[in-house]
Amino acid sequence: MIREAIILAGGLGTRLRDALPDLPKCMAPVNDIPFIDYVISNLQKQGIEHFILALGHRHEPITKHIAAAYPQLKTTFSVETEPLGTGGAILLACQQATEKDVLIANGDTLYAADTSSLASFHRQHHAVCTLALKPMKDFDRYGVVETDKDGHILSFLEKKPYRSGLINGGMYALHIPSFLSLGLPKKCSFEKDFLEKFAGSQKLMGIPDDAYFIDIGIPEDYKRAAEELPVRFPNIHTI
Repeated sequence: MIREAIILAGGLGTRLRDALPDLPKCMAPVNDIPFIDYVISNLQKQGIEHFILALGHRHEPITKHIAAAYPQLKTTFSVETEPLGTGGAILLACQQATEKDVLIANGDTLYAADTSSLASFHRQHHAVCTLALKPMKDFDRYGVVETDKDGHILSFLEKKPYRSGLINGGMYALHIPSFLSLGLPKKCSFEKDFLEKFAGSQKLMGIPDDAYFIDIGIPEDYKRAAEELPVRFPNIHTI
């Protein structure tokens, strides 16, 4: 089991500007509860004990909320002094981890994938990074991840209409020493400069998991979150 998680929470939510004029995307209220609370609740239920929040320019609302809502939560804030990209944010946040393997999650996506199975598969294959892959049908908002029969990631296909496929759910198990040994630049994209670049040359694995998934990056799904999350996570502050 992995007990530490890095949550990428530096996004500004430009496509939700009408709904969130002054808030980071992960702070989007869902029935008066910040979205990041649902993300934290999901991970707490799966055994995550230490949360490392990778934050950017507008970090104050997040740090204040976490301190007030979760006074007992073991939390570390990793704050960029300049935009570093998703890869740079993870590189910086890895400095706060205490174990060799860490879970990576997005602060604006809730994916209830089984983190125990993800961690076991990751360690069984001695992978640099293992992705939780969400099966989807009839979509055009995401690219597709191609794997072989054993779960080795072969390639990442571009966004276009698909009848079905496995998408990157934005949840990863990452072996920190192997990741750091690649010598990625301080500013980089985790998706482009790590995953896509090293697919085929490094051991990147993928495991399908058809668990609940929602990404609030567009207004339609933000509205859907308000209908679905209170039902699925009715007591998120009681753990």
